[in-house]
Amino acid sequence: MNDSGPGLGTFSTLSIGIGGMVGGGIFAVTGLTIEMTKGAAPLAFLVAGIVALLTSYSYLKLTLAFPGEGGTVDFLNRAFGGGILTGAANILLLLSYVVLLAIYAYAFGSYGADLFPEAHQGVWLHGLTSGVILGLLALNVLAARAVIRSENAFNAIKMLLLGGFIVAGLVMPGDWSRLGPVDAVSPVALISGAMLIFLNYEGFELIANSAAEVKNPRRSLPIAYIGGVLIVIVLYMLITAVVLGHMTLEQVGQNSDTTLSAAGRAILGPPGYLAIVLAALLATSSAINATFYSTGRLAYVVAKTGELPRELERSIRGEHSEGTFLCALLALVLANFVPLEAIATMGSAGFLILFALVNLANVRLARQTGSRAWISALAALATIGALVVLCVSVDENPASRNHLWILGGMIAASLAIEAVYRGITGRKIRLHRHRRDAI
Repeated sequence: MNDSGPGLGTFSTLSIGIGGMVGGGIFAVTGLTIEMTKGAAPLAFLVAGIVALLTSYSYLKLTLAFPGEGGTVDFLNRAFGGGILTGAANILLLLSYVVLLAIYAYAFGSYGADLFPEAHQGVWLHGLTSGVILGLLALNVLAARAVIRSENAFNAIKMLLLGGFIVAGLVMPGDWSRLGPVDAVSPVALISGAMLIFLNYEGFELIANSAAEVKNPRRSLPIAYIGGVLIVIVLYMLITAVVLGHMTLEQVGQNSDTTLSAAGRAILGPPGYLAIVLAALLATSSAINATFYSTGRLAYVVAKTGELPRELERSIRGEHSEGTFLCALLALVLANFVPLEAIATMGSAGFLILFALVNLANVRLARQTGSRAWISALAALATIGALVVLCVSVDENPASRNHLWILGGMIAASLAIEAVYRGITGRKIRLHRHRRDAI
């Protein structure tokens, strides 16, 4: 693909990845991560980022070789064929995006409810959590294109506010002795804490869905994938360092769901608090918008391959909205009835499974993608190892052990949906045919 004509430049492609990663997750689970890993929280974000960085290599090579809207779905189908397990993995991807919607909506509700008197915050939490899903669902169905065009402005404001938070936090006096006591947590607890917030890095996967629109992919995609993950690693480490420098562990525990706005208040008083609440509301709502857009297209792509009903291939007002309706309904249930830690476990574990499969796919297709297979093999081992550590850690904690049943239910549902649907309809997976199979 040449560099002439309309399309995404390097900066726009990089923005897709960064915007996808720096969404609602950092606002939702920062407090939870610090509670688990204490002063080693910045290191936890680094560990999770390294796993994401290794996986981004596989995505880069696969995207260059097989560009198109199919993204992860197409990569898995090409590497592993049209079996039930491949189909179940693609259903799992769709369900993992539902989990992201639930996390973003919960974060929106938490930060929004914090503006109201404490006695009424519970009601406002559920009202705002449900309201943002339903409101943005309607907006996406009625004016999807306008919503997506506004994403760059939302992302710019969000990054500006977070940048100001970091600068103010580093300039203002803080207790930096709280940073770095790695011996306060075991290595297993550190890694499990890191993997619990792995979902904060999954957003680079969205770049694959836009590859066909990139003007100069061989220059832009490496910067977007590798550079984007590196930028976000630094950003997350700085954010958690600032929080630890200005809040005690006890204060973090008291404000677990709204840690960043509490830190903003500790640094700059009410203006700092309001700035971070604004950033959280913008970030989570824009992340929900982008995820709605992606899930609608993902459901369409999965249906086109033969793994979901043909009804999901239809469009409403030019958009693939039927899948979006279904995802919104499931997200409403998760966000209102499943604990945040369980939702985070589901999301991180789901993407670890999928990223392990993508890494293995690139090992299998290494000759076609021109890859160093050992890098993707190392990434596969890292993602599988991280998944095992996360599950063992969750199982060892009596308070969170039942979260594994919820995760198991999501995986079992993916297998059941695929097996039953195929048995009833007899449909088989079909590979996409793109204008070009390599860039």
